[in-house]
Amino acid sequence: MATLQKRLAEIIPGLKDEIKSITKNHGDIKISDVNIAQAYGGMRGVKGMICDTSVVNPDTGLVIRSIPIRDLTEKLPEEIFYLLLTGELPDKAALKALQKELIDRSKVPTYVWKVLEAMPKDSHPMTMLDTAILVMEKESEFRKMYDAGMKKDDYWKPTLEDALNMLARIPVVAAGIYRMRFKKGNRIAPKKDLDWGANYAHMLGIKDKTGNWAKLVQLYLTLHSDHEGGNVSAFSCHTVGSALSDPYYAVSAGLNGLAGPLHGLANQECLGWILEVLKKFNGVPTDEQLRQFAWDTLNSGQVIPGYGHAVLRITDPRFDAFLAFGKKYIPEDPVFQLVAKVFDIVPKVLAEQGKVKDPWPNVDAGSGSLLYHYGLTEFPYYTVLFAVSRAMGMLSQLVINRAMGTAITRPKSVSTAWIKKQIPPTPAA
Repeated sequence: MATLQKRLAEIIPGLKDEIKSITKNHGDIKISDVNIAQAYGGMRGVKGMICDTSVVNPDTGLVIRSIPIRDLTEKLPEEIFYLLLTGELPDKAALKALQKELIDRSKVPTYVWKVLEAMPKDSHPMTMLDTAILVMEKESEFRKMYDAGMKKDDYWKPTLEDALNMLARIPVVAAGIYRMRFKKGNRIAPKKDLDWGANYAHMLGIKDKTGNWAKLVQLYLTLHSDHEGGNVSAFSCHTVGSALSDPYYAVSAGLNGLAGPLHGLANQECLGWILEVLKKFNGVPTDEQLRQFAWDTLNSGQVIPGYGHAVLRITDPRFDAFLAFGKKYIPEDPVFQLVAKVFDIVPKVLAEQGKVKDPWPNVDAGSGSLLYHYGLTEFPYYTVLFAVSRAMGMLSQLVINRAMGTAITRPKSVSTAWIKKQIPPTPAA
């Protein structure tokens, strides 16, 4: 039978041998230089870790296992998870086997719901999701097998078990949190005949007569699945996991990073700005009105959310995918119409201003408007949706790192006093 476990067992030995050969024969080759600005600037651009699941190139955007994300928009999230782990898209048999595993593992322990029900009624949805993941740590197969004693070469196997269990349950938990936190009624059970993304859409309970809501959720989960290893959520998860903390501890750490305003809240901030414009002009403004409002925003010292990216120097292909979805399914929606108009106007304004390296939209510029159209209007929940998707990337990286025997993360820190000593003295006048 074609299973993910079997395929990984086949390919991992060759990958380990390749890495062993690279480090043995070429380990002293320098791949990065670090300047003082980078040391103080969050290590931006410093090449100091390995991530084989995906890369982000300035001129192409997200590439998952050598396949540009623009070529994966029709794939199911489960196919992306298989691709992240193996470097291959699953055939029909492997996909069916993975989907069955996720359904079979989707039962959430009763104690999780009791813990969530005991939390304050106004708890943030991300706090509730993080709590649910962490409280499930007692289910960790990795911890059980590590405590019992196992070979290092086998670390990836229980890590994969934890990954599959967590991935199966996280949409069930996330949907239950949505219905509980926002008083939507009883939890909705998953259906055995639905794929992972469609089941999440179903369990949220949002009406979907056309099936387009499920298509949007599938697309969202695919597009946000991974973004190389240095973003806050992935790096936090990697660092905690590198200490051999089990995946529940590690993913919890990643979720804590994702909850930060500078990481996971961007799509709701973008949508908030769009709604502000609609309110100000009592509808979609003219091109000139929008152009002037953009300038007013910039001149007041604020930024236009959703535009610019730390790495990209093109329109984020994930934004292109959301824009194409909107044009196909909701072209008459005024919120989406304004998103499309902003895309036509704002990059020109930013280019004219000349202060940003990348005037083009990132993924967050458009996703919120689509969620809003289909009735997911509770802004605090948007990061939870992001978290369900990003769990695929964090978990796949954990499995690969355990399989490769990746070392504990321990970069060397220096003091400001040490930095001062590296600065050449100013020549005497």
